[in-house]
Amino acid sequence: MIGERLVQKVSATRGFAKVAPHVVPALDRAVHRLSRGRVLLSAQMLPGVILTSTGARSGQPRRTPLACMPDGDGWYLVGSNFGRAGHPAWTHNLLRHPEAEISWKGRDIPVTARLLTGQERATAWQALLAFWPPYAAYQARVDREIRVFRLTRRRP
Repeated sequence: MIGERLVQKVSATRGFAKVAPHVVPALDRAVHRLSRGRVLLSAQMLPGVILTSTGARSGQPRRTPLACMPDGDGWYLVGSNFGRAGHPAWTHNLLRHPEAEISWKGRDIPVTARLLTGQERATAWQALLAFWPPYAAYQARVDREIRVFRLTRRRP
């Protein structure tokens, strides 16, 4: 798959890390809204969700389009921030308010988020690197440990 390799190479660059956070989420939110939750542009390459979390400081709902790795009855989310220095805001939100909701393939699903640590994170990280190799480039660029969350369905 030449196209997939090209996208992976481009997405691992510093230039992409500077531009993508300003362009990709805005496009994803617009297309998701216009398609009534059926389409995410970034999901054409990787599976994706729209995460609705509660703001850590504001308490207001925050909608964030994110790549995800589906796994059995749940999903993994990676706080890579495109390989930029700080943790993305949505990770702070989930740490403070782990009950959230995702839009997955046009369906709204209530979830609970759990930050992975230790061996559990290490095992998930290896699976995530096999799933999307550019995560290795993101981690190499930053001093922080990239946060990995496991989302599981909760009863509404």
